[in-house]
Amino acid sequence: MSVTIRKFGSLEYLTAGNIAPSHAFTTRLGGVSEGYLSSLNLGANRGDTMENVAENYRILGSSLGFSAHDLVLTHQVHSDIVRVVDKTDCKGSLCHADYPECDGLVTNEKGVALMVFSADCTPILFFDPVTGAVGAAHAGWRGTALKIAAKTVETMVSAFGCDPKDICAAIGPNIGPCCFETDADVPSAMISAFGAEANPFITPKNDKFFVDLKGLNALCLRAAGVQNIEISTHCTACDPHLFWSHRVTQGHRGSQGAVIVR
Repeated sequence: MSVTIRKFGSLEYLTAGNIAPSHAFTTRLGGVSEGYLSSLNLGANRGDTMENVAENYRILGSSLGFSAHDLVLTHQVHSDIVRVVDKTDCKGSLCHADYPECDGLVTNEKGVALMVFSADCTPILFFDPVTGAVGAAHAGWRGTALKIAAKTVETMVSAFGCDPKDICAAIGPNIGPCCFETDADVPSAMISAFGAEANPFITPKNDKFFVDLKGLNALCLRAAGVQNIEISTHCTACDPHLFWSHRVTQGHRGSQGAVIVR
């Protein structure tokens, strides 16, 4: 099993072989947005029209089996906040600012679709085949250091009685260690969080560092007891035709989404 690209007409997204429910790590391809937002922009705050954003969600939802009224979105603040949600949290809004601040969502209610956003940060999807619970998390470097991946697992355990050994996790496309060049603050945060185990995922080069966020989040998941982990090999900065990268575009970009439907 692996994280692979699927195509439906012009729509392209990635799926993980270990996640059974309908889900996707979106690319920038297959929507109706134009110009620098071309074409599957899912961010309502990126300068797009709401008509375009709504049509992009409709296109994606028609492929995956959800509507805007099934969605719960994250209002991301690079935190370790994980919300337990259900149908009452489905606002029908496509604007993340209409939802409470958090960087992780979990649910066990059928018909609820969870979505997090990314454009270099690490999206992670979760599924427990025993309880049916699902989750989604956004891990920027701060969220990675705060161990939001583990916090999401812990919330699934406390809220739904999940066993971490049963949980399947998939780490989606992000800025890879080939391109994530940082100052000392990022590796320092990782070493503070993970100790010496972080060192294999940090490569010094002159006075800079290259950091492997996928590897660090997988490390975090394994420490939390998750054994079944699929990891995308895609780097958002290496392939600007397929993905938006905040770093490559200097913020002049749309948003990808990672969505899972319970």
